[in-house]
Amino acid sequence: MKIVVIGGTGLIGSKVVALLAEQGHDVVAASPASGVDTLTGAGVAAVLVGADVVVDVSNSPSFEDAPAWDFFTTATGNLLAAGQAAGVSHNVTLSVVGTDRLQASGYFRAKAAQERLVAESPVPFSIVRATQFFEFVGRMADSATDGDTVRLSSARCQPMAADDVAAAVARTAVGEPSRTIGEVAGPDRFPLDDLVRAELRARNDSRRVVTDAQAPYFGVVLDDHSLTPGPDAVLAATRYPNWLAANVAAAAF
Repeated sequence: MKIVVIGGTGLIGSKVVALLAEQGHDVVAASPASGVDTLTGAGVAAVLVGADVVVDVSNSPSFEDAPAWDFFTTATGNLLAAGQAAGVSHNVTLSVVGTDRLQASGYFRAKAAQERLVAESPVPFSIVRATQFFEFVGRMADSATDGDTVRLSSARCQPMAADDVAAAVARTAVGEPSRTIGEVAGPDRFPLDDLVRAELRARNDSRRVVTDAQAPYFGVVLDDHSLTPGPDAVLAATRYPNWLAANVAAAAF
């Protein structure tokens, strides 16, 4: 199959491209750097010529409300229209577990709009919602930092490795369109504040994590259901302590 991966040079996209290429598919890693810009529409029609599957793992360059809305609605609309014109038979979109429960955030309102566009398009689709990536924990800490203090909720989360996200997306891409939203998650649940404490300790980061039930997560006050998947989620194998041990000098769990 010819599979075009939008965002194919990013963290998840590059891994998806490698996995699909190993399986013998004709894979194109599309990004603005390669002349494919879904936001402006430049290069989109050309790269989709002959494509069987489009995988969209691109992300807004900004978490601010207006730029995120513009990116996810405009870029997705351009991609879906071009895919329909090219006769694409499967559109796979990566989204986020809890999107529907995080609507106080403009970013997640934009993700929900993207999901609706994909589901309402004539192009057969699969939406893969993933939990937060292990690789994203440091950014969580940075977003909640004030001076030497990191203020976070103890709400539960169930993060997973980027490698496992990519594997789930690649597996979906070579299957039949589900026409549904599926969830993937890590094997274990952690309080968000403890997750970040472990990351900082493992990296010898001296910032202090303070537990605050009202601390916002990218603008949203969390509860134990905000970031966790439902009972039908597919659970990945990689555990956070093992990932930490493999990726930093000392693990902290």
